[in-house]
Amino acid sequence: MAVISEHLRIAMVAPLAEAVPPALYGGTERVVSVLTEELVSRGHEVTLFASGDSVTRAALVACCPRGLRLDPEVRDPVASTMFELGDVYRRASEFDVIHNHVDYFGFPFARLTATPTVTTTHGRLDLAEVRRVYGLFPEQSLISISDALRAPLPEANWLATVPNGIDLSHFHFNPTGGDYLVFLGRMTPEKRPDRAIEIARDVGMPLLMAAKVDQVDRAYYDQAIAPLIRDSALVEYVGEVNEAEKDALLGGAYAYLFPIDWPEPFGLTMVEAMATGTPVVAYGAGSVPEIVVDGVTGFIGHSLSAMIAAIPHVAGLDRAACRAHVEQHFSAATMADGYERAYAALCGPGTADPCSWGGEQCAGARPADPSARRWRGPRTMGGSR
Repeated sequence: MAVISEHLRIAMVAPLAEAVPPALYGGTERVVSVLTEELVSRGHEVTLFASGDSVTRAALVACCPRGLRLDPEVRDPVASTMFELGDVYRRASEFDVIHNHVDYFGFPFARLTATPTVTTTHGRLDLAEVRRVYGLFPEQSLISISDALRAPLPEANWLATVPNGIDLSHFHFNPTGGDYLVFLGRMTPEKRPDRAIEIARDVGMPLLMAAKVDQVDRAYYDQAIAPLIRDSALVEYVGEVNEAEKDALLGGAYAYLFPIDWPEPFGLTMVEAMATGTPVVAYGAGSVPEIVVDGVTGFIGHSLSAMIAAIPHVAGLDRAACRAHVEQHFSAATMADGYERAYAALCGPGTADPCSWGGEQCAGARPADPSARRWRGPRTMGGSR
């Protein structure tokens, strides 16, 4: 059920690395797709700025022919993002809200535009150069996908935390599961596939690894991970999988391993696993405690040995509780509810009802008079809003 009654004109600005939704890997683009389709179903007029091979019921504006990651002709993906943002903000007056998913690239455009922009932060914010950029644009309205993600920038202009949601129809509940472990996502040092292999070896269970290897991680995979896979009869690398294959892979597993070694912003694969009924055994970093209910939908360990020790106890968990947890907290509808509230918050304290979303600015929103919005120099992150 919609949180606001007005139908908004929303510009949805997607990353261009993958199609929306992605054919294989692509967490952010998948979330953008789920949100877009849910907002369209609620009657909002959504214009999706994305790659040309995207599939949507919204009005699609193709900002490049295909997803950039799998396009061999692309050398500089940032160039396409600049084209995308130029097109979005050239048409800014056509929208009530611009929803930016391409991080700080949109900030300079948003600063010079009267139409409200809200940015969902999907990536890590703890890097020094990233914190500096956000510090230079303290007025930007932000939404985090987990509370943990906010930690490096506690005084930024956060509107809300809206956890990512999934299309539950894509994930089928498996009440029994199987006898193997799963690792899914990216073969990168921070995702620690080596830990997943060590866990499988220690407990003597098969491990299926369905993950992408980007060019930047090729040397890491070839030198650190591929030899471990070759040396173990228990481990099988199956490559990237599509949505249907992922559903079957996760649903047929005994447990999903999430042995990260970084401040995870969200971890969509944990939600996808639980949606099929498969419990998660995860390392307790970043957003993990916000996603997994320790002892109910999985186990959270703070060491490799703790994760290994948890594996036998997975058999005692209720797989139906995993599914119910996702249905309650991580559905497409719940996510869209959160974003509708955030869109309304851009209009100030009067909620959505007093706002004239049809074209005029709402009371409390960014002033329509450009002179009232003139930039007056950088402020510290602790400055008044």
